[in-house]
Amino acid sequence: MSNENLEKIVEELRDRQAIQDLLATYSRGVDRLDRALLLSVYHPDAIDDHGVFIGTPEEFVDWAIAMHTATHLSHQHCVLNHTCDLDGDVAHTETYYMFLAMNRAGAPTANSSGRYIDRMEKRNGRWAIAARVCIRDWAPLTEIPDSLDQSKMTIVKIQDEALRAIMRGGPQPSRDRNDISYQRPLIIPAERVQAFRDRAARLAGKS
Repeated sequence: MSNENLEKIVEELRDRQAIQDLLATYSRGVDRLDRALLLSVYHPDAIDDHGVFIGTPEEFVDWAIAMHTATHLSHQHCVLNHTCDLDGDVAHTETYYMFLAMNRAGAPTANSSGRYIDRMEKRNGRWAIAARVCIRDWAPLTEIPDSLDQSKMTIVKIQDEALRAIMRGGPQPSRDRNDISYQRPLIIPAERVQAFRDRAARLAGKS
């Protein structure tokens, strides 16, 4: 094996390990409610489409910390199966997660599971998330659903029909190559981001 080939292999292994570390850092940051740590896994211009919330890293992190603080006594975001389609300084990844929490009210515990679909980019030697879509594959529903409607697969209580429509209009899990995990590159449509911002503005106007 030539030195050049060996260097390429080592560089790829470094990139893959950095991406794995980033995913673990996300879980640690959100479970410790550590704003700075959580922000560190995103590029500043990233968009996170969590279905129930869509926005920039700072908007998402502030929402996530406030929501988990108000709703849960403790929680774990466990990352599981992981695939990484690495192409130079861009990586398309799919990472299974399981969410478990102790609630402040209602049932003692909550759980659900799904996948983080990420487009990650290495900029100036640093890997971070450039776009993320959170897909929920199951939740402890009380009856068998007709479809995996994302507005019904979240532990976050949805209070308005506008948000339900946004979640239904976004990516839904699919057991074929139509699933968003196959999209290259992963793009979050600007109109979807704007729809969420418009809803937030309407709610702010009512308060």
